[in-house]
Amino acid sequence: MQAGGGSNGLAPPPADVRVHDTGSVRSVSSDDVSESIAAEAAAAAAASGVHGCACRAANPAYRSGRRLQLLQMLVLPFVPVLALIVQTSLSLRDTLVDRQEVGDIEAQVTIATDLGKLVTRIQQERSEVAFYIFTNGSTLRSNLTQRFLVTDEALAAMDSWPTVSLPGFEGELNKSSFINRLIEFRRKTYSDESTLPEVLHWYTSVNAAMLEHLTNQIKETDSSGVWRYLIAFKNLLRSIENMGIAMVYGINYYGRGPLVGNNYIEYVRHEAIGNDLLHSSFNYVPSIGEKYDQLTAQMQDFSGIQKRKKEIFGNKKRQQSVDEAIEYFDNMASYVDELRKLQRELRVMIRQYVGMSISDANRKEAYGIALLVLVLMVSPVIIVLVRNAVATIQMYSTHLAQKARELKREKRISDMLLCQMLPPSVAQQLKRTRQVPAEFYAAVTVYFSDIVGFTEIAAISTPLEVVTFLNSIYKLFDARIECYDVYKVETIGDSYMVASGLPVKNGDKHVTEVATMALDLLAAAALFPVPHRPGETLQIRCGAHTGPVVAGIVGSKMPRYCLFGDTVNTASRMESTGEAMRIHISLEMKQALDAVGGFRTEHRGLVDVKGKGLLDTYWLTCKEGGISRSAHLSTYLTDTQPVFMRRLRDDTYI
Repeated sequence: MQAGGGSNGLAPPPADVRVHDTGSVRSVSSDDVSESIAAEAAAAAAASGVHGCACRAANPAYRSGRRLQLLQMLVLPFVPVLALIVQTSLSLRDTLVDRQEVGDIEAQVTIATDLGKLVTRIQQERSEVAFYIFTNGSTLRSNLTQRFLVTDEALAAMDSWPTVSLPGFEGELNKSSFINRLIEFRRKTYSDESTLPEVLHWYTSVNAAMLEHLTNQIKETDSSGVWRYLIAFKNLLRSIENMGIAMVYGINYYGRGPLVGNNYIEYVRHEAIGNDLLHSSFNYVPSIGEKYDQLTAQMQDFSGIQKRKKEIFGNKKRQQSVDEAIEYFDNMASYVDELRKLQRELRVMIRQYVGMSISDANRKEAYGIALLVLVLMVSPVIIVLVRNAVATIQMYSTHLAQKARELKREKRISDMLLCQMLPPSVAQQLKRTRQVPAEFYAAVTVYFSDIVGFTEIAAISTPLEVVTFLNSIYKLFDARIECYDVYKVETIGDSYMVASGLPVKNGDKHVTEVATMALDLLAAAALFPVPHRPGETLQIRCGAHTGPVVAGIVGSKMPRYCLFGDTVNTASRMESTGEAMRIHISLEMKQALDAVGGFRTEHRGLVDVKGKGLLDTYWLTCKEGGISRSAHLSTYLTDTQPVFMRRLRDDTYI
């Protein structure tokens, strides 16, 4: 374990030595990085005025942070889900609006159909009544009573009633008032109180009001596409209306002679308008035009109808003929009936189109509602699944973080153990490069000590007592050398080896560090009692030498940092040839101490050293000013039992 200390055992080494030493004294672990990051974050939060609770709220390591993270993760899928719900709701709203429009169109078609039926029945009734008046009641093409009943049925089927204004009546008529006026008009017809122009004007006014209401009901801006059919239906009704009016003037031409004045103009106008409206309806619905061509091709006297129209347009003088009038009436009635077939087919097409639109709208509405319900049902499931996934991830990350902390803690323990076995700088280099080359040191000081009489003590002591005894001594020595810039190389039995000046060089301080440490250990040993031999104190024999060494890592299974060279042998011989409770030093160390100053030595003389011959040696007696104690010995003297022995005897230890 690397230790630091001043020359007097109290002051730390100078700043330059500590900076040089920093990389080797302490290894950097991942916790150090985490702590530094946390410290920087705390400093940044303090600088910005952010309170600790805010930092904790953003940290997933805390419960509030996990809740915030869970909320954020739930918001992520909730945003597209909410967007999908909004989009589906808007689509469903559009579908419901379309469904409402289709419903309005259906109501519009129903009104138009009922109104068209009524107009058709009034047109037929007008033709029959006009023919009845023209013949003065002598000839009936059909039963007027039956015709009136058919008109009344169409009138009763009207759910809505348009605003109708009739000649001779101020204001607008409701349905009941119109029925009363119609009954009164029919009565006048039977009693010969009505003339042909009056009949024509009355029925034409009714149909004009009905058709005007129908025109107002049809909207060409309808996006459904049914408006084309409705406009074609309206134009076809107006075409039949105008042809029916023109037919009355045609009957008058064949029955009473050429048309005079305004009658001829009205015939031409209504005939032209009728044909124009007929062909415009074909433009809106081309299929109706094709069917019209088929109908006219199949009619037996269609060419005769065209010929009679040309005759009326010519308006030449001719003899009055009721038979020709009846024939003309029958031909035109047949022609108009064919047009009404087109009208019925167009009505069927409108119904089919509206039915398809309603079915499509209902299908879209059902799909929209089903999709919205599905989204509303799936959304909570998605949120729950995301929540469970996030909770699982958080639980796994928490467990992983706990394992990471445990791993960091174990790494710190292993780093600490490694630094106890090897110098920190060497251990750091060994971890980085997996190899540490040997290094030559020109000047280091090596210290050896052993226990005097240890063999006799071990012989009369139990193994537990020997282990306890050595553990207590080494704990004391290890605690004392923490105060100095020295490195404990190893302990073999009762031998204790310490060196200074490596692996981190400290200039000329190595000799003073070892000298001060040796005096401190000697003083501590004098106060250390032998635990199982009351009355006896510890006696050690110390030796030290200064010189060059080579140091490096030896071994791979259990690597050790070893010193090699004559300096190690000489220091060992200084210890073995020394005396109890004295510090035996070489001439080289004495000269180094003299160069530094502050220590007193005593000349011993020449000593015969094995393998070295006669060497001039000295005793290190004291340090000028004495040695200050920075640690209390009582702490180490009272705790004499090894830790592992206490654990073995503790029944509750796991």
